Amino acid sequence: MKTGIIGLPQVGKTSLFKILTKVDVSSRGHSNPREAHLGIAKVPDDRLDRLAAQYNPKKLTHAVVEYADVAAIGQEALKETAFLTALRTVDALAHVLRAFDDPSIPHVGDINPLRDAKTVDFDLIVSDLGQVEKRLERLEKDLKKMKNAELERENDLILRAKAHLEKELPLREMEISADDEKRIRGFMFLSQKPILYVLNVNESQTLGTDLENAVEKFGLKEISSRKNAGATAICGKVEAELAEMSDEESQEFLSSYGLKDSGLTRLIRKTYELLGVISFFTIGEDECRAWTVPRGSRAQNAAGAIHSDLEKHFIRAETIHWDTLLEAGSEANARAKGQLRLEGKEYIVQDGDVMHIRHSG
Repeated sequence: MKTGIIGLPQVGKTSLFKILTKVDVSSRGHSNPREAHLGIAKVPDDRLDRLAAQYNPKKLTHAVVEYADVAAIGQEALKETAFLTALRTVDALAHVLRAFDDPSIPHVGDINPLRDAKTVDFDLIVSDLGQVEKRLERLEKDLKKMKNAELERENDLILRAKAHLEKELPLREMEISADDEKRIRGFMFLSQKPILYVLNVNESQTLGTDLENAVEKFGLKEISSRKNAGATAICGKVEAELAEMSDEESQEFLSSYGLKDSGLTRLIRKTYELLGVISFFTIGEDECRAWTVPRGSRAQNAAGAIHSDLEKHFIRAETIHWDTLLEAGSEANARAKGQLRLEGKEYIVQDGDVMHIRHSG
């Protein structure tokens, strides 16, 4: 699952990507300036850390989110094949919005994150509308040659998408059935992708409160509460300083601002949530590990996330929620108390489940 970091020029987008992933992007511009840079960020998870403290494993493996740093967005960029390709292959978008004042970093016009958010959303809608119109032309020609029930269903769906876009509404807000989702998936429409608005705010002595109130202060509460959207705030300047510190120093630094978690931690968690995925855990002396599966996954599918053979030869999943296991002190204690459940292949995995897969392989 990959999230594309987008934004207008001079918003702190690439700096955020570097801090998130520790990837050096200084080479950008030496080859293809439109080429996206990829990096991985670990998903902070206190639940897994607490389980690992109990089991003291040889290895601790967190879930990860893949990020793509895409070149500055705009109407001209959206006409370029390389840029569109980079953007279409991501599963979600993190739109960085400038909410900080800095005379040394140029900015066109006044600082207005809501306007910038709407501008980019509109550009994505226009891009999708062009794609929809081309597809409708093709479908019209094909339907004249031959009546086909599947083509007619696709035509109806694309006409509905066109009407939605013409109202200047992104496709992520359009109600769509599972079957229609399959029909439309291959188009990789940009405005259909879930979006997280990321406000990059000023450093201040009241940063904790400022981050908490930023979404409402800058007018993003309404658009971020829509379907498949969300919002969070960071201070890029502070995050850059935190990135250079040890864990102990960073906690002291965060406390001085009245913060428990860094902005990046909240951003990664929000991204994970927006992608529609959850974590379940496997634990033991060798490794404590978080596994990523789509929300609503069955136990047998979750077994497949660990190894395809486990899915194929699945019998049962021995399951307990992480906090129940932590309170019990060990699996043996939990088993003695009857807290370990045996779940079948149709069981819907819950976020934070600890699972041991029984199999016949």
